[in-house]
Amino acid sequence: MVKRQRILISGRVQGVGFRPAVYSIAQKLGLTGFVYNDTKGVTIELQGEDDKIGEFLMRLQSDDTPPLAKIKACETADTAIIEGEETFTIKESKSQGTALSEVTADIATCRDCLLEMDDANDFRYSYPFINCTNCGPRYSIVKTIPYDRSNTTMSAFTMCKKCSAQYKDIPNRRFHAQPIACGACGPKIWLTDSKGRTIKTETDEVVAETARLLLSGKIVAIKGIGGFHIAVDALNDKAVRRLRKRKRRDHKPFAMMSNSIETIKQHAIVSKQAEQVLRIPQSPIVLLRKRKDAPIAPSVAEGVDTFGFMLCYAPLHYMLFAQGIEVLVMTSGNISDEPLIYKNEQALERLGGIVDAFLMHDREIYRQVDDSIVHFINEEPVLLRRARGYVPTPIFTEESNSEDIFAAGGDLKNTFCFVKQNQLICSEHTGDLEDAEVYHRYINSIEHLRKLFEVEPKRIVCDLHPGYLSTQYALSQPNVTVIQVQHHWAHIASVLAEHNLAGPVIGISCDGTGYGTDGAIWGCECMIASLEGFERFGHLAYYDLAGADKASKEAIRPLLGLLKQTYGDSFKLGKFKWLLKRIEPDVTKQQIILEQLEKKINTVETSSLGRVFDAVAAMVGVGTYNHFEAQLPMALEAIAQSGIEEHYDFELIRKDSEMLQIDLRQMIQQLITDIREGISGDIISAKFHNTLAAALLETAEETRKKTKLETVALSGGVFCNRYLTNHLVKLLNKSSFCVLFNRDVPSNDGGISLGQAAIAAKLGKKL
Repeated sequence: MVKRQRILISGRVQGVGFRPAVYSIAQKLGLTGFVYNDTKGVTIELQGEDDKIGEFLMRLQSDDTPPLAKIKACETADTAIIEGEETFTIKESKSQGTALSEVTADIATCRDCLLEMDDANDFRYSYPFINCTNCGPRYSIVKTIPYDRSNTTMSAFTMCKKCSAQYKDIPNRRFHAQPIACGACGPKIWLTDSKGRTIKTETDEVVAETARLLLSGKIVAIKGIGGFHIAVDALNDKAVRRLRKRKRRDHKPFAMMSNSIETIKQHAIVSKQAEQVLRIPQSPIVLLRKRKDAPIAPSVAEGVDTFGFMLCYAPLHYMLFAQGIEVLVMTSGNISDEPLIYKNEQALERLGGIVDAFLMHDREIYRQVDDSIVHFINEEPVLLRRARGYVPTPIFTEESNSEDIFAAGGDLKNTFCFVKQNQLICSEHTGDLEDAEVYHRYINSIEHLRKLFEVEPKRIVCDLHPGYLSTQYALSQPNVTVIQVQHHWAHIASVLAEHNLAGPVIGISCDGTGYGTDGAIWGCECMIASLEGFERFGHLAYYDLAGADKASKEAIRPLLGLLKQTYGDSFKLGKFKWLLKRIEPDVTKQQIILEQLEKKINTVETSSLGRVFDAVAAMVGVGTYNHFEAQLPMALEAIAQSGIEEHYDFELIRKDSEMLQIDLRQMIQQLITDIREGISGDIISAKFHNTLAAALLETAEETRKKTKLETVALSGGVFCNRYLTNHLVKLLNKSSFCVLFNRDVPSNDGGISLGQAAIAAKLGKKL
């Protein structure tokens, strides 16, 4: 029986060769009709025998579709037969309606394109912008949807006859590949000195000279997919130190790039899972254990036990490495913690004092996008920074929302999120909003993503902290309903959103700072949480923290607060002179901080676990100051000895109407005894981590006794710590808990906006 069906496809189906695949399947099955892109995804009308249409639908969701395509929903409905229809065609895109189509993320160069780039007989031989529907830039060049060339920055380049023929050829791998180009018609590269004076313009000469400069120890800014990298030879310690000095980045580890897994294995331990992640089309930076004999320059990643490696992901990268380069530092093209630079003129102005040369190109980047970062928890890949390759892929919800929502995120490691119908659309990593330029980027990014997906928020959700710039931005918006959500609840909600759950669960949220509902600074919380609300069940016992923002930098401040809590009125600086003098040599400063604590001047009560890490790191001698966020906790984790099962003592106590508190005073006393007796830092670090895991396990078990809940959700920046999280997950599993943690968004504050959005979406249905 002949019939006609309309099929609506949503998901990652634009810019990935989906329509040609539809065309090919329809042709093979003898079906007529048409297909086109629209703002919701792809619309198909099919006419033919009933069983053939059924086979079409089966093959559409099999391996017959392109590798980058991902169908989220497929809706079918019968429609009227069109008499006399004889062909199946691809129609022009339709731009009317509500924007719901998933914009594809930027994807690493595919194997087919690399083979063509290396083929001297191919007309794209050695072309640094080769791409097809299976790879290349997407999100970084799109201005609006549908994803057509006219809506991207590639509209500035007119296709030559050869490219145009492929673009229009339905069976071709480049059919409607919007960034399609070649050396005759597409973007060009050139090399300039630090003043912007042109050195080379011919592609082969540019690549060869850039490689020569890098191998001679020079620093080069290289324009890529989402912005500029600053590159230097990772084997040249003198050159890396020069980069650190010029970039004013004295401590934070640098990311590196190589062109092969084999090379990376010479410097780091690469598991099978890690190799798979290194090779995926998203091409993130992957944190890998260092090899002890690795010849990488020591100044690349001091104070940590991992290297951050990524494989080449743009054609230009492969061309550079073909010149004999082994490993490059590829750090973000910016100064200190400012936003990633992505415009040529801005790069010349801001980076001229850092680099010796610029490798430029004239393909405009519309959205700057940093590299994503992945590490492994419980042998599963987990995002530490969600950006290139992953954004703006949405997270889908079971229920659709009638109102658009904007979630402002936090102030550190900021991302923001929009809710549109059944999609939670998270932005790329923005950065720390305390920097004025990062905040300016935040405002611009909100407007860009809002327009891209045609979002008109009626509700805004933000953090409870009144001092957050993201909160102040949310509260300043006119004609909207603003919902303020407690920080650690949002962390747990982000886990629920990822796993498509509403709760309740036992939520354990641990980090450095989060504004509590009682005005204290929370940071180690156990709660009974759902998307509709939370009840605080337990927390780390409060201790006093002196010095406001300085307390997150200077380890002496949380240390003195913890010592004062532990020893009470008997605490005297002189008794701990042997310990304190190497952490803060200025005795007068020690005395001032202690007086602040005693008189409660410029102090806050806190349950921050992050600051406990700072204090213990200082005590065992791995540092005294956080030059970047979590530097001391990372250093403490790096020295923890594996195979240690012992932990220090702690107490769980009941106060304030059954509120459970984790008391670490015994741990502090025993830890100090270990230091005095000369126990090595690696053993102390392991025992400290084990103590926290044991305390959090007991807290979860006490919560289960009261609630009968069997699922634990872990979130917060502390759970970026692999040693602690792996150990805690193991203990929780052994105690028969179902354990959930963040995978698709970071457990640090980069995931806050997703949790805020999920809460607001759920609460909106109750309003």
